[in-house]
Amino acid sequence: MRCPVCNNKDTSVVDTRPVISDLAIRRRRECDKCHYRFSTIEEIELLDITVVKRDGSRESYMRDKMEDGVRRSLTKRPFIQEKFRHLIHAIERDIQKKKKREIASAEIGELVMKHLQSFDKVAYIRFASVYRDFKDVRTFEKELKKISSLKN
Repeated sequence: MRCPVCNNKDTSVVDTRPVISDLAIRRRRECDKCHYRFSTIEEIELLDITVVKRDGSRESYMRDKMEDGVRRSLTKRPFIQEKFRHLIHAIERDIQKKKKREIASAEIGELVMKHLQSFDKVAYIRFASVYRDFKDVRTFEKELKKISSLKN
């Protein structure tokens, strides 16, 4: 890890602690040359997972793509960045639990909706309306009734 101030490649780890319910590690580092201190976060990365799209095409799993969709559903909604990261990790943990090399985009969408439902109901409805391609108001109303019948 290079120092962000002097670009020196030699840094020392002075402290390590878990963050986000043990889903990442925060490391406090110090540059061996200029002694500047900075923090880094190390996270698990999903590798070698192929997403099978609705049209049958395949592409590598990209966290950014899933994260962008979730973030769009949360537009103008109050949330804490730390809780957002926890949400993304929880979704990815569920993807990992499937222990598959290939996963359908539909499965990922369902996992996102499952987690959004308890995270933010408005974001859940937004995501579901795009993901499930609501065609009319009745479909929208049906989904609203479904989530309003669930206990908070």
